Amino acid sequence: MQDILESSFRQVIGAVGEDINREGLVDTPKRAAKAIEFLTQGYRQNLNDIINNAIFESDNDEMVIVKDIELYSLCEHHMLPFIGKCHIAYIPNGKVLGLSKFARIIDMFARRLQIQENLTRQIAEAVLEVTEAKGVGVVIEAKHMCMMMRGVEKQNSVMSSSMMLGTMRESQAARTEFLTLINR
Repeated sequence: MQDILESSFRQVIGAVGEDINREGLVDTPKRAAKAIEFLTQGYRQNLNDIINNAIFESDNDEMVIVKDIELYSLCEHHMLPFIGKCHIAYIPNGKVLGLSKFARIIDMFARRLQIQENLTRQIAEAVLEVTEAKGVGVVIEAKHMCMMMRGVEKQNSVMSSSMMLGTMRESQAARTEFLTLINR
């Protein structure tokens, strides 16, 4: 994959009118190929491997929230970054998930070409799948470079998306508790 990506980046650099042999650009195709491999590594990961059996029995049945988890992804329409934070809540049903695994789940899906709406759903469904929780809520707030750097060039816009599953969708009280706690 590295060779194909390097060749492609070499062609892009030439197509925009640059001299690929210019000192500052000679190694750019190699660096860009490594960067895009890293930024899309989510395609080569799977949920079971990143969870790595970090699910623990618990009699807690109150909402658990992890908030302000940073995320970086690439918009599937322009391949430009979107950057933001993710908030996750779940209501355990006999199992809790190791804390770092929430960030790993986010990264696995964020490190793919994405739209924010799908990313939000994928994270919520993955948390529900591994925890078998009574309910899961996910909110993502992000700034999109495709809207800031090109097109309408709006610098202060933030997109918010949410996905509520199970009790988080069915119970207004649970939803309100989650949304109130992440906005403190």
